Amino acid sequence: MADIRHPPQQPLPLPHVQPPQQPRSYQVVKAATAVTAGGSFLILSGLTLAGTVIGLTVATPVLVIFSPVLVPAAITVFLLIAGFVTSGGFGLAAAWVASWIYRYVTGKHPPGADQLDQARMKLASKARDMKEFGQQQLGGGGAGGAGGGGHQAS
Repeated sequence: MADIRHPPQQPLPLPHVQPPQQPRSYQVVKAATAVTAGGSFLILSGLTLAGTVIGLTVATPVLVIFSPVLVPAAITVFLLIAGFVTSGGFGLAAAWVASWIYRYVTGKHPPGADQLDQARMKLASKARDMKEFGQQQLGGGGAGGAGGGGHQAS
């Protein structure tokens, strides 16, 4: 039999499946509910704004009269809250650092352990280099000297 080649066929487009239509009454109920809820929230926000303005209008003279007491009290309360928040933040940071050190010491390889090991090796290498340099400067290598440092009294 002869091998007949057919041009590649395009896949047939699938018919667009639409979700089932909801009854008209259901759509009307949904729209009415949305309008009612939206309107209610709009009215509540307007009432809240009006109440805030009226409250500030009534409270402003009281705040002005009592400001010599209220301003220092507000500053004190702010400093107390800031102190507690800062203290909590430092405590949380300390706990995290202690946890990191524990994981590092127990070999669990926490994030940043590679950088710490590299820095430790660089620091040890530089310390060794400085030790050798200092020994060379003070008098010849430092190995086998019998005194304590290579200086001789004149």
